[in-house]
Amino acid sequence: MTNTTIKSMVQPKAEHHNQPKTIYLKDYQPPHYWVDSVDLIFDLFEDYTEVRSTLCVRRNTGIAQEQTPFILQGEELELRALVLNGKTLDLENFDLTAEALIIHTVPETFTLEITCITHPEKNTALSGLYRSKALFCTQCEAEGFRRITFFPDRPDVMAKFTTTIIADTNLYPVLLSNGNPIEQGLLINNRHWVKWEDPFKKPCYLFALVAGHLIALEDHFVTRSGRLIALKIFVEWENQDKCAHAMTALKKAMKWDEETYGREYDLDIYMIVAVNDFNMGAMENKGLNIFNAKYILARPETATDTDFQHIDLVVGHEYFHNWSGNRVTCRDWFQLSLKEGLTVFREHHFMDDITQSAVSLIEHAMGLRSHQFAEDAGPMAHPVRPESYVEINNFYTSTVYEKGAEVIKMLKTLLGTDTFRKGMDLYFERFDGQAVTIEDFVACHEFVSKRDLTQFKLWYSQAGTPEIEVNEEYHPKTQTYTLQLKQSCPPTPHQPKKNPMLIPIAVGLLNAQGEDLLENKTQILNLTETEQSFNFPSITEKPMLSLLRGFSAPVKIKSPLSNEQLAFLLAHDSDDFNRWDAGQMLSIRIILELIEDWQKSKPLKINNLWWKAHQSLLEDKRLNTALKAEILMLPSSPYVIEFLDSADPDAIFAVKKFLRKEISRRAKKHLLQLYQDNHNTERYCYSTETAAKRFLKNLCLSYLMEYPDKNHMALCLKQWKTANNMTDSLAVLGILADVDCPEREKILEEFYNRWQHDVLIINKWFRVQASSALPNTLECVQKLMQHPAFDINNPNTVYALIGTFSHNLVCFHEKSGKGYRFLADIILQLDTINPQVAARMMTAFTHWRKFDKDRQAKMRSELERIQKTAKLSTDVYEIVNKCLFGTSPQT
Repeated sequence: MTNTTIKSMVQPKAEHHNQPKTIYLKDYQPPHYWVDSVDLIFDLFEDYTEVRSTLCVRRNTGIAQEQTPFILQGEELELRALVLNGKTLDLENFDLTAEALIIHTVPETFTLEITCITHPEKNTALSGLYRSKALFCTQCEAEGFRRITFFPDRPDVMAKFTTTIIADTNLYPVLLSNGNPIEQGLLINNRHWVKWEDPFKKPCYLFALVAGHLIALEDHFVTRSGRLIALKIFVEWENQDKCAHAMTALKKAMKWDEETYGREYDLDIYMIVAVNDFNMGAMENKGLNIFNAKYILARPETATDTDFQHIDLVVGHEYFHNWSGNRVTCRDWFQLSLKEGLTVFREHHFMDDITQSAVSLIEHAMGLRSHQFAEDAGPMAHPVRPESYVEINNFYTSTVYEKGAEVIKMLKTLLGTDTFRKGMDLYFERFDGQAVTIEDFVACHEFVSKRDLTQFKLWYSQAGTPEIEVNEEYHPKTQTYTLQLKQSCPPTPHQPKKNPMLIPIAVGLLNAQGEDLLENKTQILNLTETEQSFNFPSITEKPMLSLLRGFSAPVKIKSPLSNEQLAFLLAHDSDDFNRWDAGQMLSIRIILELIEDWQKSKPLKINNLWWKAHQSLLEDKRLNTALKAEILMLPSSPYVIEFLDSADPDAIFAVKKFLRKEISRRAKKHLLQLYQDNHNTERYCYSTETAAKRFLKNLCLSYLMEYPDKNHMALCLKQWKTANNMTDSLAVLGILADVDCPEREKILEEFYNRWQHDVLIINKWFRVQASSALPNTLECVQKLMQHPAFDINNPNTVYALIGTFSHNLVCFHEKSGKGYRFLADIILQLDTINPQVAARMMTAFTHWRKFDKDRQAKMRSELERIQKTAKLSTDVYEIVNKCLFGTSPQT
C-alpha cells in the first residue's frame, strides 16, 4: 500500500455535536492486548514531525479472543505506513477513524510498525507533541500520547520505552527523553541523534520528549546506598541564573523522601526542563520532568517569596511522583487521586517538615475551604474517585488533589505514624511496576494495621463536605464532660443520601486559664455513627472546647461556641491551627452580621469584642510572626460566600473594606511599629522566617494604605524606590493598583519598562491590574489584551490576566453583567485554541447559583449562550452542562 493511499483515508477530526460519550468506572475492563516494549524514532522538522514506532504486543489471553481487534487511539495524525510482523497491511485489514486505528485480526504475539506524521507547530492545545517558541516538548497526561502516534492510550498498558530523537544540530543541540542516554551520533545534512532507554515499564502518559537550544545547571546527589545521581535543570540561555533555588529544592526533596519514606531514586540521571507554554504546573514524566517555567525560574529580583515557596512545593511534588505515580501508577483515570492525592499529601508532609510551622497547615486549609468546599457544594461536585466523566482533563480538581490528600492525612491519623509508614512500605513493595486501584492502596494499610477500613473508603466514593453539629454538656457532680457529635452530608449530583463516614476528630479541652486539661493535650475521637457521644471523666471544671485541632478532617463544624469563647481560643489555644481558626470563625460571624446591616442600609459599626481580640494580637510581641500575619488576614471572599445563601459581592467587598479601614484607623501606631520591626534593608535571602517578616510588613502597609494620606503614601513610595527584592516591589504595585492616584500609573509604567523582557514578571504586572477593585478594571483588561506582551495562546498569560479578572469579586460581578459577557466571549475564543484553558476559565461560572437572583440570571444567560454554541470541546461541554443541569446529557 502506498503512503498516499493510507493518508487519503484519514477522516476529519471528530466534531462534538453536543453529545460526547460519558465514561463510567463500572464499565472498566482490562486491556485486550499488552504492549511489552515500544521503540520510538522522532524525525523533527520545522513544518512536521515523522514518528516511527515499533510495538511488541501480546494478547491478554484471559480477556481477549482470537478475533478481538487491536485498537490504538490516535488524534490528528497522518498514517503513512502500517506493518505487522514484517508485512504491510492492506486496506481491508484495518479501519482508520478520526480517533482510532482498528486492526481487525492479529496473532497472539506480534510486532507492529507504524509511521505517522504529526504537526507540533500547529498544536495550540499544548497536548501531545507541540512547540513552545523554539522548543519541541510534550505533555501526555492524561491522553496526549494519542496525538503523537497510534497507541493503546490508557494507564494500565505499561511498556518499556526506547526513544531516538533526530533533529537539526544547530537548532536543537539538546535532545532529551525518559531514562538514560545510551547512544548518539551525527548524520548528513547537519542532523544528529540521541537514543534514550527507560529500563522501567511505564504507561504512555509518562512519556516525554524535549528538543531545543538549552543550557543546563548541573549538580549531583548521592543516594543513601551510595549511587551518584546526575541532576540537570535545562532552561533557555537567558534564564541560566534563575535555577539555583529549584536545584536546592530538588536535593532537599530527594533527601527527605529517603529519610521519611525510604524511597531512593532509581535512574542515573534526573532532569527538569522549564518551558514557557504549559497547561499545567509541571509533569512527572519518568526521569524528565517538564515544568511550567514559573515553577523553576527564580532569583530575588524576579521572584516573590510565594514564588520561592511554590518552587519548593512543585519540585517536591513532581519528584515524589517517582514512586507515588510512576513506579506505582493508577489502573485507570478514575483512580487519579491514588497518585495525585497521595503525592499532594507527601508534598504537604514535606512542606510541613521543612517549614516547621503551623502556617503551612493553615495555607492548606485555606485553599481547601476557599476552593474545594465550594466545589463540593456546586454542580461540579464529585467524589475523590469519580464514578464517571466526559473529559478526564476536567477532573484534575481540588477534590481529587487537595481533598484526596486530606483523606490520606486522616488515614495516617487513624493508624498512627509508624503503622501508616508500614502500610506505605508494603504498598510500594507489593505493587512496584504495576497499575493499581485505591482498593489496593487501602488493602495494604488494612493488612499492616489489622483494621477493617471499609467505612473509611466512603471518603473515596461519597461527594460533599460532611458537616458536624456539636453539643456539649458538663456534669459537675460526676466531673464528666460529654461531647455529642452529629454528622451529615448534603446531597450532591447523583448522591441524594449519604452514609455516615469514619471521621477522626482531634479534640482539646482548656481550663479558664487556657491550659490543656487532657493528659496528652489532644485526643482523637473516631466518629463513625450519625450521632455519637463521647465522655471525658475527671474534668474538674467546665472546659472550653477546642475542636478539629490540626484540621484533622476536611469537614465543616457547626460550633456551639459563642463569640466570647472564640475570642478566648484565639487568645489562648495551644493548637496554632485552632487559634487561627477561631479568629477566622469570629471574623466570619462579624462579617455576616455587617453584610445584613449593609443590605438594610444600616450604618456599619465595629464589634468591640472582635476589635479587642485583634488589638491584643497586634500588641502581642510573643506571637509567631507568620501566625500573627495569618490571623490578621480577613477570611477570603470565596470562604465568606460559602456561608451565604445569596451572595452580594458588593456587600462582601464593602464590609471587608470597612473592617480593613477600621483596623487601619484604630491601629495606625501598632501597624507602623510592626512595619518598622519587620522591615529589613539587608541583602535578600529567602527563608520561611524572613518571608514571614516580609508578609507581615507588607500586610501592615496594605492596611495603612486604606487611608492613603501623605505619610502613608510616602512610606509606600519609599519602599518602591529602595526595594531589593520582587516581594517588596510587587507588594507596593498591588497596593497602589487599588488606589486612584497619579503615583499608580507612574509605578505601573516604571515596573513594565524595567521588566518588559521577562514574560513571567509581566504576567505579575497583568495580574495586579486585573485584580484591581477600581471601576474601570474591565476596560483596562480589555485594553491589556491588545498589549504586545499578551498572548492568548500562552496559558500563563491567559491565567494571569483573564483568570485573575474572572475571580475579581467586585469588577467581574459588576451588576450590569458585562464582566460575564466578556468572559463568555473569551471562553468561546479559547475553546478553538486550547480547550483545557477554556475549561479552566469556566470555573468562574460554576458557582453562579450562590449569587443574588439578578446576577444569577445574567450568568445563566451567558452559560446558555456557551451551551448552545456548535462544536464545543468536550472540556467546555461537560462543565457548562453540569453548571446548567447538574449533569451532562448522556448518549
